[in-house]
Amino acid sequence: MYQIDFNNPIHIHFIGIGGISMSGLAAILIEQNFKISGSDSKESPLTKWMEEMGCSVYYGQHASNLKEGTDLVVYTAAIHPDNPEYMASVEKKIPMLSRAELLGQIMKNYQIPIAVSGTHGKTTTTSMASQILLSARKNPTISIGGILKTIQGNIRVGGHEIFITEACEYTNSFLQLFPKIGLILNIDADHLDFFKDLDDIRHSFRLFARKIPADGTLIINNDIPDYQEIIQGLACKVITYGSSLEGDYYADEIAFDGMGCGSFEFIKNGRRSGHFQLNVPGKHNIFNSLAALALGDILDIPVDVMRKGLLDFAGTDRRFEKKGEIGGVTVIDDYAHHPTEITATLQAAGNYPHNTIWCVFQPHTYTRTKSLMDDFAKALSLADKVILADIYAARETDRLGISSQTLQERINQMGGEAYYFPSFDAIENFLLENCIHGDLLITMGAGDVVKIGENLLGQ
Repeated sequence: MYQIDFNNPIHIHFIGIGGISMSGLAAILIEQNFKISGSDSKESPLTKWMEEMGCSVYYGQHASNLKEGTDLVVYTAAIHPDNPEYMASVEKKIPMLSRAELLGQIMKNYQIPIAVSGTHGKTTTTSMASQILLSARKNPTISIGGILKTIQGNIRVGGHEIFITEACEYTNSFLQLFPKIGLILNIDADHLDFFKDLDDIRHSFRLFARKIPADGTLIINNDIPDYQEIIQGLACKVITYGSSLEGDYYADEIAFDGMGCGSFEFIKNGRRSGHFQLNVPGKHNIFNSLAALALGDILDIPVDVMRKGLLDFAGTDRRFEKKGEIGGVTVIDDYAHHPTEITATLQAAGNYPHNTIWCVFQPHTYTRTKSLMDDFAKALSLADKVILADIYAARETDRLGISSQTLQERINQMGGEAYYFPSFDAIENFLLENCIHGDLLITMGAGDVVKIGENLLGQ
């Protein structure tokens, strides 16, 4: 594998520079005096940001985008060998790294690299931990898979002591990372277009845990079924958190305010260590905050500082994000696209002021929808009324004979109330006719379903 010499900046070209992670890594390198160019399919706020930072951005991916003097090419998992720039890189014998390989090399430049893994909650937990680190004035370098308002983006270039990032399991990319502190929030069946089954996924998380050196630490949720299998034989220190009283950290006296935001007593090694109030709704966020608190504690951050950090955290974009109100209807947007995430979001919505909960859901990928069909139907039935948009294909094509209408039928069979419309316009018209004052409308999914709420609000 090509090794970057960070003391000798070179010209690096990013295929797919408009991605939230790719643009973040490019920004880190720009700050270290690397020359950066890149390409993407279309202009976006992130590509404009790259241009403002002095990066040469090309729209459309063509072999001609690789200019003379390009020393290294970085690509994402979505780029295939038949991509024109990928093929040109091979032909010209330009060294290449995947996004994950680049991230792993960047992590090695920091004294305390931290990687937050898990099937769900990575963005929120990384953001919570980042907020705590900022409150402690640790000057962290941060890479998040969402927009954190405190840093006005997904990236913050800080000092060379602490680097914190999300660690994604898809295509085993997190196995390219080199964390000194690793977090495992949960392990669930997902990305079954890549993994064989849940056992295969658990095997990958086991390999991730083994990446942590003997002088490092693994923080793991002991609510993960048979979590001992994941930690067995590890050389590093292991710290647990979760709902079990046997864990090193857990939450007691959990309560929710009128907006569904949680509060709790933070228990460390069986003793009370402080009262915490969150500014984001849902029980799942209490457990996300426990992981962040465990991290802060092993970094010797005082409880009062951590309390302020969590209270200052008001969420990230597309995580139970309030978009506005129209006609007395509150519009929320959420990224949830797995049954576990949907359940957590709709349970949080149950504690939020509402008359009727409307959920506009856009399934994400045919593989996930088919393999988890019954789980999706059960989770979505927590809403009073469900409206389904067409499946967002993402990286897939429709070869499975599955559709949103199949999911609609399953929800109704379970006693729920679900509707399907083939266009966003039809969904918006139906909502305008049927939502009334006091209702809660949640647009949900990893695709472009957010546009429905934004259109209704005139944004």
